[in-house]
Amino acid sequence: MTRSLPILLTLFVAVAACAQDAPASGDAMMEDEMEMTAAPARANDEVRPSPNAAVSQTIGTTVVDIHYGRPSLRERSVFTSGAELAPAGAVWRTGANEAPTFTTSAPVMIEGETLPAGTYALFTIPGDDAWTVIFNTTAQQWGAFRYDEAEDALRVTVTPVNGVPMQEQFQIRFENAGADSATMLLHWGTVGVPVAISAAG
Repeated sequence: MTRSLPILLTLFVAVAACAQDAPASGDAMMEDEMEMTAAPARANDEVRPSPNAAVSQTIGTTVVDIHYGRPSLRERSVFTSGAELAPAGAVWRTGANEAPTFTTSAPVMIEGETLPAGTYALFTIPGDDAWTVIFNTTAQQWGAFRYDEAEDALRVTVTPVNGVPMQEQFQIRFENAGADSATMLLHWGTVGVPVAISAAG
């Protein structure tokens, strides 16, 4: 018994060391996996007043990644005729700096219409009662200065929601994520613009 004691102590120390290396729970492991698979934000060469951001959502087995710039209101008007930012009726870059990129790893349904897999520039045309959401095949472009409607892969019309909680800094996020669908929400000021996305097929 005395001879076997050092062996038992060695085994105990080895097991304890392995236990310390393991995640405390399944939740911790899931958090680590989420951090590794989250879409990295766009890099930039200098500090920007409207910083870059990224959001990612799995819909069915399809991964959707969005990269965009986040302007702030700073008491300026938006989404109305003659607004200082993103005036109604004009093509808007849907953020700041570069046009946002919308990447889908497989075809998805946007408001019931098919969008093939690929990377697109995301533009919008604000309106009082309806917004046009545009997926343009020229993914890398600055603002909407060289936007060409002939390069659109898809346009859909959605209904904005007014009177939502105030959002000073523009945000794109996903809500109501289910097994095979989610809502992309564009939110700035007191206006929210929901866009339904679902797995194709």
